Amino acid sequence: MTVNTKEATASRAKAKDKRLINCQTVDVNQLMPLKYKWAWEHYLNGCANHWMPTEVSMAKDIEIWKSNQLSEAERLVIMRNLGFFSTAESLVANNITLAIYKYVTNPECRQYLLRQAFEEAIHTHTFHYIVESLNLDEGEIFNMYNEVSAISNKDKFEMQLTEDILREDFTTQTDEGAQKFLENLIGFYIIMEGIFFYSGFAMILSLHRQNKMTGIGEQFQYILRDETIHLNFGIDLINGIIEENPQLWSSEFQSYIVDKIKEAVELEVAYAENCLPKGILGLSAPMFREYAQYIADRRLERIGLKTQYNSKNPFPWMSETIDLGKEKNFFETRVTEYQSSSTLDWN
Repeated sequence: MTVNTKEATASRAKAKDKRLINCQTVDVNQLMPLKYKWAWEHYLNGCANHWMPTEVSMAKDIEIWKSNQLSEAERLVIMRNLGFFSTAESLVANNITLAIYKYVTNPECRQYLLRQAFEEAIHTHTFHYIVESLNLDEGEIFNMYNEVSAISNKDKFEMQLTEDILREDFTTQTDEGAQKFLENLIGFYIIMEGIFFYSGFAMILSLHRQNKMTGIGEQFQYILRDETIHLNFGIDLINGIIEENPQLWSSEFQSYIVDKIKEAVELEVAYAENCLPKGILGLSAPMFREYAQYIADRRLERIGLKTQYNSKNPFPWMSETIDLGKEKNFFETRVTEYQSSSTLDWN
């Protein structure tokens, strides 16, 4: 056996020793050879989906927003969703960089987490761009998480999960700590990005389907495309940790997770009721109870838990939107001639 062959064999052996958390034998900086190829594929898919909000024209949205074409109910939907997403994306980014990244001991997963953190920054940039373009009150939008209880309650639900992981004495070396880390991952990937985001997506994209606020709608399509990959990565990470640490996935812990997801569904329903107190064309608050339950069942299935609701999807077109988002080539459809928001004249 040659020296190079011995080195290759040793390298492959090291790859087998990689673990998603609590790895003690392989340097976290040693990317190659890859063990979790799914993580690298998610990273490559994220790179392939790269976009920037300023590539999307807001000219038509500005015209509609300044006109009387939108009802007060439609304006409320837009404002509430800008208020929720503007801070929710920051919460996700903070959790990735301050909590998740620290305890994931695999380099290919960390590579994706860095990509996701950048995408969260792009999403936050998106809401700033929309608010600036429409000349909205920045303080009102970005402070809704403090002033609107339906938004605040969802954010508080998530922030509590991060606080546990940020304690100085926190460790994933114990089963209790590793379970708390799993709860954090489920709370952010399954609940925040997999449930809390989807009512807002449906509301804004419903307006987009009616040819209203198409600039915002197009940006939400790109965000939804990103979130699909975030969700899939999170599910693979969660299932991978469970596979490597089966003792964590006790029946008691599974029941606890189901209860947390049920709690999240009720928070999402309350949010929908706040956004749609009277409903708008094609949308009503009761529809979003069914939708949140349907989405929750799909998320439960993906991590090996039993469905709880068996509700139907009231928005089958959302699946089509997600599918189209994967195939749409942003750089072939982007608007190349537009005014930047900094030069728009509101007089």
